[in-house]
Amino acid sequence: MMQDHNSENASPDNPSSDVTVRSSSQDVQIISVGEKTIILVGTVHVSRESVDLVRSVIEAEKPDCVGVELDTRRYETLSHRQKWELLDLKEIIRKQQLSTLLANLLLASYQKRLGTQLGVMPGMEMLEAVSVAKQHDIPIALCDRDVRVTMRRAWRSTPFLKKSVLVSSLVFSVFDTTEVSETSLRDLRQQDVVSEMVKELGEEVPSLKQVLIDERDSYLAEKILQAEGTRIVAVVGAGHLPGILDRLQNTQSVDLDQLNTIPPVSKAWKWVGWGIPVVIIGSIAMIGYQKGSVAAGESALFWVLANGIPSAIGAMMALAHPFTIAAAFLSAPFTSLTPVIGAGYVTAFVQAFVCPPVVREFEIVSEDVAIPKRWWQNRLLRVFLAFLFPTLGSVIGTWVGGTQIVSNLF
Repeated sequence: MMQDHNSENASPDNPSSDVTVRSSSQDVQIISVGEKTIILVGTVHVSRESVDLVRSVIEAEKPDCVGVELDTRRYETLSHRQKWELLDLKEIIRKQQLSTLLANLLLASYQKRLGTQLGVMPGMEMLEAVSVAKQHDIPIALCDRDVRVTMRRAWRSTPFLKKSVLVSSLVFSVFDTTEVSETSLRDLRQQDVVSEMVKELGEEVPSLKQVLIDERDSYLAEKILQAEGTRIVAVVGAGHLPGILDRLQNTQSVDLDQLNTIPPVSKAWKWVGWGIPVVIIGSIAMIGYQKGSVAAGESALFWVLANGIPSAIGAMMALAHPFTIAAAFLSAPFTSLTPVIGAGYVTAFVQAFVCPPVVREFEIVSEDVAIPKRWWQNRLLRVFLAFLFPTLGSVIGTWVGGTQIVSNLF
């Protein structure tokens, strides 16, 4: 059994007197909450030392349950890397979750590149915890929130003017080709790299830290408390360790349903989304009333061309299939008049249908995503290009077409 030292009682301000925290090492914190004893193991997601630490703690403690900082989807991705064929890309596009998938790929690529230089793949310490637990017939608890919920809550909570900070940070982290020095590698082995990156982002966008760190600290703490048994080893990223400890000491119940809810789009954006088609259609109708049907027809044709051409050019820039280019031209004038679906989702669906990625391209996408030219060679990444470029073209077309049509009224 591991030896505890540096005992520290709960704060006097804590309403619960049956909470104590003890430190076994800098990376292992032991907390007693009522009848439960929880051994928190803080890890670095790209560290061989963390992999070894996880195994030694579980084997020494022989807990009733092992909790890990994974949700079902991430666990399946890590443990069944070869089962990419189970991913229904067209269903992801239909549910308008393509941007979430892209963000996950960008983060995975960043971690994998660091892991390659550090000699261990990201998430290995979590898989090690699961593996050791299975070897000793110990139940496993997946304690993290669904990554899709986290990403969508993060996006919805980010102010519009700050969304560019989030996007640019993700893109920069992927395409940054700076070699990591030996000194930097030693530093990286001692910290949770992703948590540090999120912390830096949190200084620019506080709401982002609230969703990616603070909310997940609360979620993880509650799920760990709900794990079966009275002695639990929980393996979490080092960046989450202080927050989880704080919430476990607080002992206040967390509403997991509330943390799993996707915030609705603000009413202001709904007004903007529906306001654009009302203004455009109303303007064309008013032009028809003031200047006749021919003028209204010309304005309508201008709207079609102003939206269709830039969106089609975007599809061409993506080297998309001719059917995708045609879909961009035909769909953009209509999708621009509704906030329900964008032209990019139409073109991405068509591209995925006519040029579906093969399993091999899914398997190497985390490497290809960091090399710009391979975005046009990997058919999965080309689906993303067929989403991004036509979307940008449609936005440009809406601005140009809308400005021209409204100006025709005067």
